[in-house]
Amino acid sequence: MHIQFLGATGTVTGSKYLLTEGSRKVLVDCGLFQGYKELRLRNWAGLPFRPDELDAVVLTHAHLDHSGYLPLLVRDGFRGKIICSEATYDLCAILLPDSGHLQEEEANYANRHGISKHAPALPLYTEDDARRSLGHFAPVAFNHRVEVCAGVSVELLRAGHILGAAIVSMRWGEHKITFSGDLGRPHDLLMPAPSVVEQTDYLVLESTYGNRRHDPADPELLIGQTIRETAARGGVTIIPSFAVGRAQEMLYYLHRLKSSGAIPRLLPVYLNSPMAVNATGIYHKHRADHRLDAAQCESMCHAAKIVNSVEESIALNNRHMPMVIIAASGMATGGRVLHHLKAFASDPRNTILFAGYQAGGTRGAAMLAGVGEIKIHGQYVPLRARVAQISNLSGHADADEILGWLSHFTRAPKQTFITHGEPDAADALRRRIEETLRWPCRVPTYRDRIAL
Repeated sequence: MHIQFLGATGTVTGSKYLLTEGSRKVLVDCGLFQGYKELRLRNWAGLPFRPDELDAVVLTHAHLDHSGYLPLLVRDGFRGKIICSEATYDLCAILLPDSGHLQEEEANYANRHGISKHAPALPLYTEDDARRSLGHFAPVAFNHRVEVCAGVSVELLRAGHILGAAIVSMRWGEHKITFSGDLGRPHDLLMPAPSVVEQTDYLVLESTYGNRRHDPADPELLIGQTIRETAARGGVTIIPSFAVGRAQEMLYYLHRLKSSGAIPRLLPVYLNSPMAVNATGIYHKHRADHRLDAAQCESMCHAAKIVNSVEESIALNNRHMPMVIIAASGMATGGRVLHHLKAFASDPRNTILFAGYQAGGTRGAAMLAGVGEIKIHGQYVPLRARVAQISNLSGHADADEILGWLSHFTRAPKQTFITHGEPDAADALRRRIEETLRWPCRVPTYRDRIAL
């Protein structure tokens, strides 16, 4: 059998791993490339296999860099099942249609304002494409092995990264192959620690933070300090946030900060992401999948005023007074946060607070690097607001935490493939595993096809 790496190589986006043996073909993850234009163009380039030849897709979690290509796969002929956890299905039912809708909106905006090099600009896929793909989902419970196709079965274990995130344990004939997905942290505020894995023949391991440790400082203190200082200047704190995972964590921290008096109780907080609102409600449905009890869940859900309409969103941009706005997307690549950045980025009283990893080539990464202006909707906006990052809010395990998870293995895998990391991070983790654990490791490149 063979594994082919069709994404998440040299980057943290576009996760796709194709397993083949004879006529059997299974894809693990089906994500969008994000960030640099060179990567984004891969979304339009097609795949090196026919979607109708796939037996199944197995999904580790709902984030678009792991799930966002599914509408294209179905539109182009895939007819099998998409196996995932129950919470992942509920989140994808929000994320995927929203992704299609945003792409249609951006294409329409580009056509109306003549800012595209294409005539006409087209969406990668539509909201209808995304809704059709949902009919192929086959959610399963954690810790329950299911057959994927003849001789192939999978069991989903909790990964702890976001609600529903899974480690995929696959049996393919005599082989056992484990995909870490995005590994969560052992002491996360909301999510449980990743499940222990003791043995596998082959391991595909993420390396997002493979070359660093998370800051040990308490993120709650850093968030509170940033918001207090910004409000004291009369400024607005803009928090670009992933709608699933990070938005809910920020809401819970803001609830705690107001309850303790660390930030003013009357400071207005707005959640301007319809998708994040819906995702937050799913935490009530899947309380067994996270650490919060019913009361804590309720407090999280009511920590911000919900911005329901486009008109309300636009009105916020005219309110130049202390407030906090949480809006998607987390790397400032699209969504409503772009309109807030256009309105507030030029004022030095304001703060743009990033609360997660910023992939290379994204606006978020550029802003943290210190650019003087950002391009939004074809126009350049001066960047005079303070730009800050709370790096230890990440839902990804850092290098030490990854090694801690690996320490539970009772024997070395035959091969460990290091993926889902920028080149420095992936290679640093490879070296550390080889030197510390003496395991054979490999960092695959894009489209590598390797015999197992």
